[in-house]
Parts: sequence; C-alpha cells; structure tokens
Amino acid sequence: MSRTKEVKYTCPYCGREFDITVYESVNSEQDPDLRDSCLSGDLFRHSCPHCHTDFMVQYPLVYADPKHKFVLWLSASTAEADALKAAAGPLLKQGYKLRRCATIKEFTEKIQIFEDGVSDIAVELAKYDSFIEFIDNRRGNPADVTSVEYQRVNDGVMKINVRTDDKGLSFLIPMDLLEEEIRAESDRFAINEEEFPLINSDWIISLFMESSGQA
Repeated sequence: MSRTKEVKYTCPYCGREFDITVYESVNSEQDPDLRDSCLSGDLFRHSCPHCHTDFMVQYPLVYADPKHKFVLWLSASTAEADALKAAAGPLLKQGYKLRRCATIKEFTEKIQIFEDGVSDIAVELAKYDSFIEFIDNRRGNPADVTSVEYQRVNDGVMKINVRTDDKGLSFLIPMDLLEEEIRAESDRFAINEEEFPLINSDWIISLFMESSGQA
C-alpha cells in the first residue's frame, strides 16, 4: 500500500514553516493515479500557504510497480540503504529490477524506461554515445548541453534527444548495437542489483573514465 506522512517544511522563498504531506511509498498497481502524479512530477509539487509560491520538494520515496516488476528508491543519499537491502533478495527472486534514483528527473525517466521494457543500462549507453557524437561532430560545446533524454523505442530503435537552450537534436540508435556492446563488455557493465544501484549519467561516465585510466 502507498503510505504518507506529515512533515514540517520551511519555504525556501519566505522562510516560514508549514506542514506538508509526503509519500513514503507508492504502489503503481494499487494507486494508478499516484503513478501518473509520479511520472508528471506533480507528486513532488507543493505550494507555500504563506507566500503562495509553488516549488518542488524531493524526499525519500519507494516506488513499486508489480506489473512491470521494478522497485525504485528515490533518495539523494544511501542513508536508508540497509533497510531496503534487506528486502532485495526476495524481490530479486521474483524477477524485480531494483534501482536508486538520485533526482526526481532520474526517477520519472526510469519509470518510463522500465514501463517500456527497456534496459536502463542500454539507455545510459545510448545517451552517452549521443552526447559524444553531438560534441565530436561540432554541433555544440559540452557546456551548451542542458539535457540528454530518453524518448522511446520503436521497431528496435531507441530515440535520444540532446537539448541545448535554443534547440534539440535527436539521435536514433539500433537496440541490437547497444545490446551487442553490452554483451561484449559484460564485465564493464555488470551491476549488483542487491545494492539498489544508481544507473545514471555519472555511472556511465565513470565506466568510461575508468577504462581510459582517468578515474
């Protein structure tokens, strides 16, 4: 079941304190409306009752999707890792994927990736390759890139968007090429699901830095 709690929060704009309701856990199968709120980010939007400013509040959240068999742990730190790791074994035996997400943006994207039945390792590799191609072909400077985003997979081809302030560029990458690279370098891309691994841009960059001796 989805669980909530009341917490004290200080408005970052006017500095006054008030109570907000936050979700500690969400089950997308039992509460499909909350799934939609997670995907849109609305679950994390709050409004100060004093200055009436809207803002996002990130807090630890465990998101379970029994249909697609994945559990996401939204947390900027690993402070609560021990309690979650205790549940990892039984979940893995049931075929669940387990991930930690450091930001709301990573969290919402990961929901879409796993609902699409796509490997997030393949997604991060595709995003990395797209970013490198964007830079190498002199289409922009690294500092100009504001985001690299997974869009979808159609007919075995993954679409990645590289965005700058004033434009976006799409890259289409065949899934079989991504999967072949991951198989060929299985040791590099190996992860420990029991640890609720953080599979994001920092993770993929660290892999390539290690292989080039820059770590």
